[in-house]
Amino acid sequence: MLLVAVMAAAIWFGGGVIGAPRKLRLILLGVLYLAVLGIQVTFPAAHPLAVNTGGSAALWLLLGGAVVIFLAYRALIRMLRQRAERRTAMPDSAKSTGTFTDTELNRYARHIVLREVGGAGQKALKHAQVLVIGAGGLGAPVLQYLAAAGVGTIGVIDDDRVENANLQRQVIHPDSAIGMPKVFSAQKAMQAQNPFVTVRPYHRRLTAEIADELVAEYDLVIDGCDNFETRYLVNAACVRAGVPLISGALSQWEGQLSVFDPARGAPCYQCIFDKAPAPHLAPSCAEAGVIGPLPGVVGAMMAVEAIKLITGAGTAARGQMVIYDALFGENRSIAVQRRAECPTCGRVAES
Repeated sequence: MLLVAVMAAAIWFGGGVIGAPRKLRLILLGVLYLAVLGIQVTFPAAHPLAVNTGGSAALWLLLGGAVVIFLAYRALIRMLRQRAERRTAMPDSAKSTGTFTDTELNRYARHIVLREVGGAGQKALKHAQVLVIGAGGLGAPVLQYLAAAGVGTIGVIDDDRVENANLQRQVIHPDSAIGMPKVFSAQKAMQAQNPFVTVRPYHRRLTAEIADELVAEYDLVIDGCDNFETRYLVNAACVRAGVPLISGALSQWEGQLSVFDPARGAPCYQCIFDKAPAPHLAPSCAEAGVIGPLPGVVGAMMAVEAIKLITGAGTAARGQMVIYDALFGENRSIAVQRRAECPTCGRVAES
């Protein structure tokens, strides 16, 4: 093995010293590899040549396979870059035409190489329009990951302003944003993170007067609000529009989420939570407390569900209530079903 390494070094570095072209040196290394592999295959294992060149053909086959994989990966990246260079390199132009710039291709490369996402899935993300209700505990990580993933248009509605007490968990907002409307603080952070996405901030409370019209503009809604009135309002608007709803909730050390989508056979929010609980049974985070990283965990899970719905990857959490217990490090999934007598979706026809 050492003999082969010395010969390879002599070919590569010695050839470089005398000015041999890189392509010629690569060809000579290939010839050396084939010669060594030939020795391992044709000579007995005890033969001096076989012993001094590694003693096993399997080792050289593994090495050759690794080199082939590396070269194929490099060729793929080079092809993607060359394709991007043939397109315009201006972000505004890319937004208008739906193509990817070289920067975007490089940024989303880890998505594109996933067989469940690929180029088609990343393009679907670029064309997607997602509305996020709330820019607080759950909204913060959802917005950050949707922007980082390249979701083309992200709407965020919230009437609140950043407070000092928010910063323990709402990590999208910096200390300097205290007093600023949360939607504008979130927009600034998202566009600083990814200038290729469009953010639509709505600094107002979601009301029955605007809910239907607003929801109808989007392909998907993610609810991270902290009150039951808004949850029921969002759920009803999504059912009427036939738009999937990802809803999450937090309390102290525990979080939960589900994909509510009665248009595709899954239950709606009111199927599971028929009535809002009494206030003392579901205290707010301000009253009961919440561990700081918990919104990040659950919000990231909600963002994953959104990406899966948009790209068609995997199996979305329709008909499942996913529960994460941070205190004991446990995950549970509970099957949930539609209720025929549900006042919100009982008459929605399954597709």
